[in-house]
Amino acid sequence: MGNSNVHNLGIPPGKGPHEVGCTDLMVGHTVQGTFLRLYYPCQTLATSERPNWIPCREYFNGLADFMKLNRVLSERTFSYLFGSFKIPAAWDASLKADGKYPLIIFSHGLGAFRTLYSAICVELASQGFIVAAVEHRDESASATYYYKEKTGQKTHPPHQNLRPVSDNLEEQWMYYRSLKLGENEFSLRNKQVKQRADECIRALELLIEINSGKSVDNVLLSQFDWSKMENCMDLCRIAVMGHSFGGATVIECLCKEVKFKCGVALDTWMFPLDNEIFPSVKQPIFFINSEKFHWAGNIVCMKKLDSETIPRKMITIRGAVHQSFPDFTFMTGNWVGKIMKLKGEINPHIAMDLCNRASLAFLQRHLYLDRDFNQWDHLIDGKDDNLLQGTNLTVLQSAI
Repeated sequence: MGNSNVHNLGIPPGKGPHEVGCTDLMVGHTVQGTFLRLYYPCQTLATSERPNWIPCREYFNGLADFMKLNRVLSERTFSYLFGSFKIPAAWDASLKADGKYPLIIFSHGLGAFRTLYSAICVELASQGFIVAAVEHRDESASATYYYKEKTGQKTHPPHQNLRPVSDNLEEQWMYYRSLKLGENEFSLRNKQVKQRADECIRALELLIEINSGKSVDNVLLSQFDWSKMENCMDLCRIAVMGHSFGGATVIECLCKEVKFKCGVALDTWMFPLDNEIFPSVKQPIFFINSEKFHWAGNIVCMKKLDSETIPRKMITIRGAVHQSFPDFTFMTGNWVGKIMKLKGEINPHIAMDLCNRASLAFLQRHLYLDRDFNQWDHLIDGKDDNLLQGTNLTVLQSAI
């Protein structure tokens, strides 16, 4: 299938000093509940299990729907290409006690879900952050699920790795909703970005409660000891991060919640946002863009957030494409990756390292961290052969 050098494929492990664990948390079994994948510094055992990158077949079906492909054929193809990949993190491993960790809420892009940005989340956790990757239920994820109480009718048995704590609950799957004929896209996307921000803020509020020692009613069966999370988060150092639609969610979150001290917006799709909220955003923002995704109107919207008093930075990764940020860029061989636009001209590992290191430097600067991430401060200003300061597009000042 074009996957030459298959032994080199897969999500890269974290480069930081910490081993990384991950677990899932669902609080409230209905569609209004909170669902997230948590990545964190951990204590690992030699026998620690690594979770599947794609949790189950319904996510393959969702990706097929999003890409407007036949489900049966796509499930087989996706399963062949991607079904064996694991996330380089220890499932349900114990949290490593090492002071208080800063916190990041991560928002996925359109057609994605909670596990598709594991390379970024694992790296951040390895560098000493707790990262909560929210799975959105605004019908922008390619697939997600919640539960409803059984009605007595015969139901499918639950997936082994998605089992709820109660036998009285059954899965309800929610797939990506395409734009309807004649529907106003801005109205839909603006409504979704507001819901997405609310879901990120609810996830933050839930983690704050966990940090205070409140017990957790996880709907999912889990071996993770949530009581170890008490007093482990530095609630003065909270950031929000996201890709594409998730980048727009970053800006909406910053407008709505001052607990977020800064935001990192990866290849942001600005269309869903109402420009009227921009003056309400008072926190520093770092736009990290690919070279191939943007158009003048999108950059103009970003530039409207420029400020003489609030730090607003923008860099562009040369040779990168929109899919250089999700994990898919590491999962295919060179020519398949380029045909499917999952890879750009730049080596995906170089692009990801630049993205992660620039993000870490920005987070240290604006969360006031006592780390060594300032060794990458030059990347914030685009000072690297593979970076541009600002944008590769020509934007007229009059448009801004």
